[in-house]
Amino acid sequence: MTANRLIYLPLGGAGEVGMNCYVYGYGPEDRERLIVVDLGVTFPDMDTTPGVDLIMADTTWLEERRDRIEAIFITHAHEDHVGALGHLWSRLKAPVYARRFTATIARLKMEEAGLSTRALHSVLPRPEVVEAGPFRVQFVPISHSIPECSSLIIDTPAGRLLHSGDFKLDPSPLVGEPWDPDAFAALAEERPIKALVCDSTNVFSPHPGRSEATLRAPITELIKGAQGMVVATTFASNIARLQTLAEAARAAGRSICLMGRAMKRMVTAAVESGVLTDFPATVPPEQAVDIPRQNLMLLVTGSQGERRAATAQLSRGKYLGMELKPRDLFLFSSRTIPGNERDVLRVVNALSEMGVDVVDESGGLYHVSGHANRPDLQAFHALLSPQMLIPMHGEHRHLREHVKLAEAAGIAAEIATNGMMLDLTGDTPEVAEYIEAGRRYLDGSVLIGASDGVVRDRIRLALNGHAMVTVLIDENDELLGDAWVELAGLPPVGKGGKPLSETMEAELTDLLSRANPRLLADDGKLDDTIKRVVRQVSVEEIGKKPEVTIVISRLAAE
Repeated sequence: MTANRLIYLPLGGAGEVGMNCYVYGYGPEDRERLIVVDLGVTFPDMDTTPGVDLIMADTTWLEERRDRIEAIFITHAHEDHVGALGHLWSRLKAPVYARRFTATIARLKMEEAGLSTRALHSVLPRPEVVEAGPFRVQFVPISHSIPECSSLIIDTPAGRLLHSGDFKLDPSPLVGEPWDPDAFAALAEERPIKALVCDSTNVFSPHPGRSEATLRAPITELIKGAQGMVVATTFASNIARLQTLAEAARAAGRSICLMGRAMKRMVTAAVESGVLTDFPATVPPEQAVDIPRQNLMLLVTGSQGERRAATAQLSRGKYLGMELKPRDLFLFSSRTIPGNERDVLRVVNALSEMGVDVVDESGGLYHVSGHANRPDLQAFHALLSPQMLIPMHGEHRHLREHVKLAEAAGIAAEIATNGMMLDLTGDTPEVAEYIEAGRRYLDGSVLIGASDGVVRDRIRLALNGHAMVTVLIDENDELLGDAWVELAGLPPVGKGGKPLSETMEAELTDLLSRANPRLLADDGKLDDTIKRVVRQVSVEEIGKKPEVTIVISRLAAE
């Protein structure tokens, strides 16, 4: 009889922040029944993924085993945990389970993708149990920066796992459930925790995390003291922060206007699912333009400097009739995600040039993290006393530091980055195998693989420019007329003072008019020769080797 094993496989979110996608399996080797935890996205940048809309895990390994997937569980409604559901579900086609607010957002994702939502199930928190093959899964409420975030208890024949999800130890989150240490202590007392798969984001933050409730007074004071219009941006999913900002505006006698599709959608979903019950009334932008500036507050998307979001639009001028003026106040009630600093600074500088007073979270008064800091992680470990710990949701340095933290407390631990399968069956985690764990890009309206070459070609075009050469060959394999060169993304004039395209055309025409007919008759050799000449001229004239496209048109003999 083949022995069963318990496996853990991250496909995204381990060795990076974002794009979360984790797989658990139980059964005979290579025949395990599987569950998936989260299907999230991360966001592109112009340096490495120009033109891409979203990035998500490559689920090819899962798709090849689709008949073994029992269920998909979504821990919460942040984009890096649910954002890929609409794009990837049709490739996996397993039942989806989430709590009510998360299911509301998940339903929107699936409907936008034109998918049926019959496979989506809204479930209650523990003690409700979802039976999924050999797995018994419970949603355990835990505080985070979005309502109804949950850890998952995953009971298997080989032991109990706890998948932390994103979390913080906040006894007063304002919106959503507070941190309940007794509830988590009960989990370990009921059945020992074999493995804790745990959020690592803030493992380097040395002080205990602060509660969302600590922001209410300073934000209210800031807005009451403002003279002009107030604009505030935060993560659209941070419902508690939106509530704090809106209540501060109401206390200051200001009308509230939501700007940005994501902001409106999150507030609507929170109200519809019962998470928000007393959010202040808002006014649409077309009414907001008639309200005196000192009586208005805008809540806008774009805290990470996204070019198309409301924040960046306002920094460039009018947006939906609204325009910033000197002495207006702009509050960034958010943390800049690593990698987004340049985009945010671009917006901040544009606002400064307008004479707008910009306030950010650097002083710690107007933002708190949604993730557990180092002392909080230590408290979490001690409360649960897991047999082993697997860090997730963090860059490699976060995972490594989290392993050190666990081992210092006598807990067996192992780093597992994307594509590294761990066997959790024994007393310590063991590396079982490595699989290909790449990325998929949403490029416009289609999904492409990171290895397809599309983005690589786009980067090469951006770095090197492009030359398109057209030559016409007659029926006698002789050049007809001159070569014709069109340039894109290259300086128009070379160091010789002449138009670069004309210099290339002259060199090509001279060479090809004297070429052996056998060269002109061979498309492959002709292509190589033209490419070499174009790049040689380009290097001499402008110091660049462009990408070259060659069009050879041949006239057929009549």
